[in-house]
Amino acid sequence: KVCVLTLFPELFQPFWDHGIIRRAVQGGKIHPDTINIRAHAEGRHRVTDDRPYGGGCGMVMKPEPLAGALAEAKGRMPAATTLLLSPQGRRFDQKLAESLAKAGELIFVCGRYEGVDERFVDRFVDGESSIGDFVLTGGELAAMAIIDAVTRLIPGVLGNEDSADNDTFSDGLVEHAHYTRPPRYDDEPVPDVLLSGNHAEIARWRRETALMRTVLKRPDLLARRDLSPE
Repeated sequence: KVCVLTLFPELFQPFWDHGIIRRAVQGGKIHPDTINIRAHAEGRHRVTDDRPYGGGCGMVMKPEPLAGALAEAKGRMPAATTLLLSPQGRRFDQKLAESLAKAGELIFVCGRYEGVDERFVDRFVDGESSIGDFVLTGGELAAMAIIDAVTRLIPGVLGNEDSADNDTFSDGLVEHAHYTRPPRYDDEPVPDVLLSGNHAEIARWRRETALMRTVLKRPDLLARRDLSPE
């Protein structure tokens, strides 16, 4: 079960309705929901933000509407882990995706403006997650990215159970090079080994290209893993 707390729930309907996510929903692998934070704001104008104490630019999300939306979500998913999408959070990676894929219920809180009242964070948030060291207008795109990455790891979603295991970062390396038809494109052929039918040699070639591409594109990944002498 996945529930997203957001000021813009309409952003998520196309996300639920397409691609792998749609297949996961239709197959009962994930059960998505959204809650409009503004529905829990008081007053005629349903205000969800206010000026920061101490001065400064921008606005801060008020704690009451967030707490109300979270209470509604917890009523449906009492055992859920609550994650706030925040640039201050733990950097999201494949290891965290694998951990979240084992959780039965997840609530994502999408911040906006300059941030979220710290009292809400301290009281209700189990963890904060960031998809990178850059600033987004809100947490919605980050939530979609994390949900997509986590959903791919749920058994039965991809159809081929080896697909997720072979993805980039699953083995701590970038993925090997890929080729498809035609066998020759613009005078460049597909490597002979891929046409050989020798599965051991193909596996070796894929491992070699994965290592070479990691050295060239993401050498930082090699610093965090052990390699055999070969």
